[in-house]
Amino acid sequence: MKVLFIGDVVGSIGRNMLLESLPMLKRKYRPQLTIVNGENAASGRGITEKIYKEFLQAGVDLVTMGNHTWDNRDIFNFIDNEKVKMIRPANFPEGTPGIGYKVININQEKIAVINMQGRALMNSLDDPFRKMDAILDEVSKETSCIFVDFHAETTSEKQAMGWYLDGRVSAVVGTHTHVQTNDARILPKGTAYLTDVGMTGAYDSILGVERDIIIEKFLSQLPVRHEIPEQGRKLLSGCFLEIDSSNGQAIRIENIVINDDRPFGSD
Repeated sequence: MKVLFIGDVVGSIGRNMLLESLPMLKRKYRPQLTIVNGENAASGRGITEKIYKEFLQAGVDLVTMGNHTWDNRDIFNFIDNEKVKMIRPANFPEGTPGIGYKVININQEKIAVINMQGRALMNSLDDPFRKMDAILDEVSKETSCIFVDFHAETTSEKQAMGWYLDGRVSAVVGTHTHVQTNDARILPKGTAYLTDVGMTGAYDSILGVERDIIIEKFLSQLPVRHEIPEQGRKLLSGCFLEIDSSNGQAIRIENIVINDDRPFGSD
């Protein structure tokens, strides 16, 4: 099983970079499943149905979310459609719209994709570790190929989840912090791990936001309104995974970065 995962798409500049790069990435990696984290796709806050459909038309198979899931109220108009190809963090409170994981059939094979959110320095949610246990009790009956998007703030919580799930899932890939880490590896029991896959958005920004705004916040210690650049140099961050469908163990994990300093095909 070949999986392409693109990290946190931020604003229109990130969406444009995704649409430009996806055809090239698909030709190179030939993924059977393409996943995109879209929680920042609408001006950095949430996602709209129009953007969601644009992703699907471009060849995205599933959209994962995170702590900004509800920032754009348009999501309430479509997230509960039974055919929607989107998951939000599974440890949101009971009764929250949407679903937290999905089992996908691909050429008579199955892969489960789980979205989970951390608690360290983030909103107080259900325990992601125990929630993972409960979900794995269910999905492991259907497939051993399991991909986890762990949307969390701290590297320690992400590493803890990776080790906690080693040998129980195929991959644990972190999102949320928008800076790709250089620690892609396969853990001893066969789980691919990456602390953060990075973002897809404005290359010359601070986490996808206008630089001057963030610098001013640190200088003044006053609240500021985040503004997302609409023009400028673009960045795409992601990873590619190969999974042994017979046992769910990862065979390979590779970081993907495309920007002006590392144009596509330069590796």
